[in-house]
Amino acid sequence: MDPIPPRHPLLNRRGFLGHSATALSGMAFTQLLGRDGLLAADAERKRPLRPRIDPANPNAARTAHAAPRAKQVLMIFCAGACSHLDTFDYKPELIRRHGQPMPGADKLVTFQGAQGALNRSPWEFRPRGQSGKMVSDLVPRLGALADEMCFIHSLTGKTNTHGPGENFMNTGFTLDGFPSIGAWTTYALGSANDNLPAYVAIPDPRGAPQSSGNCWNPGFLPAAFQGTDFNATKPLRNLARPAGITPETDRSTREFLAQLNRHHLAGYPGDTELAARISSYELAARMQLSVPAVSDLSTEPAHVLKMYGADATGDRTQEIKAGYARNCILARRLLEQGVRFVQLFNGAYQVGGEGTSNWDGHKVLKDQYTVHGEVLDQPTAALLIDLKQRGLLADTLVVWCTEFGRMPTFQAGASGRDHNPAGFTGWLAGAGVKAPFSYGATDEFGYRAVENIATVYDFHATILHVLGLDHERLSFYHNGVERRLTDVHGQVLTDVLA
Repeated sequence: MDPIPPRHPLLNRRGFLGHSATALSGMAFTQLLGRDGLLAADAERKRPLRPRIDPANPNAARTAHAAPRAKQVLMIFCAGACSHLDTFDYKPELIRRHGQPMPGADKLVTFQGAQGALNRSPWEFRPRGQSGKMVSDLVPRLGALADEMCFIHSLTGKTNTHGPGENFMNTGFTLDGFPSIGAWTTYALGSANDNLPAYVAIPDPRGAPQSSGNCWNPGFLPAAFQGTDFNATKPLRNLARPAGITPETDRSTREFLAQLNRHHLAGYPGDTELAARISSYELAARMQLSVPAVSDLSTEPAHVLKMYGADATGDRTQEIKAGYARNCILARRLLEQGVRFVQLFNGAYQVGGEGTSNWDGHKVLKDQYTVHGEVLDQPTAALLIDLKQRGLLADTLVVWCTEFGRMPTFQAGASGRDHNPAGFTGWLAGAGVKAPFSYGATDEFGYRAVENIATVYDFHATILHVLGLDHERLSFYHNGVERRLTDVHGQVLTDVLA
């Protein structure tokens, strides 16, 4: 008689339950590893991607990590912390409870001191466009373009101080010495134009922002990826050919120098620093011809100058507006020429007293913002309209941002708003994003982000994603650390993507 075969352990109730517990725990452990990106496949997908850069041509166009939604970026930065509550973040409850204490904020002390009562905006909010988005009368022309915009109303920062705040929005770090988002972009993608810088920063006609070059510096990235700063009022210096040198002599001299450089470089194969230095000088020589051409606004027709407000005359405010408008036209011309990243600044480091040069409205917000709104609104709106009419929005991501927001209260003893990084607004337009669309929200007074809270890291991750770049993999090895624009943080805001 054949022996009875042993029963399979899974047919045994005790064995089945024991194996089931082990399997379930293994599945749970695998899920946890996958969530944290610690599985082998996940680790490979997150392996750093450093672009291969030819030192002899560091700004050569490079391929993105994935199919890009946009090829260029225009970043408009309002220095001084533009108030979301007086521009794009409509709060009916703030209007209803004007003059009352903010609940839960008894004895609240912020950047400059104690806070007073809740204060509605001095400007009315009205529905704009077909979407009916509520936008303030401070920026009516931008409000008319609300259907083109993707608003992010739940941005949060890490500091309530201007310098570190400007650093954070522009570099992802509050400290000095880190690469700007424009430097990261050109490091990854290079440029589509061999005769212009890949990255141009356009300071406000009133001057540079408080953090100045930190906003467009390369940090620890190679110097080739820093922003070149000039504007319509102060073009690049020392580009003009000396009067005693003819164009033919100038061209022959450059060709002779190029031959000497190539011969010298051949004697030092593999010397990347020498190759980079030669490349830098050659770009500077080409810029002698290209920069004056792109900066010459005399070729712009009168109706374009009028549309932007570049022909504004009268008082000091109109002069500043005309200067900023010319900067906006310069930004469009640079984008037309394929410059990868254009950074346009509205507002400068404070000169002439608080609130005079930028959006830092602590004392008399109504008077201060009336000036800044007049300067910003028409030229920026015209820039968006012009980009769309010329078909440039199809490939350009427009980013509007500031370093942090303002308080829904007025400061004690003043009629202005203090700093507030707990909740503020930025917006995107153009290639790759939904419009009209609003993402996230602050609380009923506009004090703190409460819905779909977004960090500056998320904001940066999303911008890189629209360019086809993986913010978790784009890195640079520096001092033993794989550095990223988003540090170890950041999630792409997929809900805002078209």
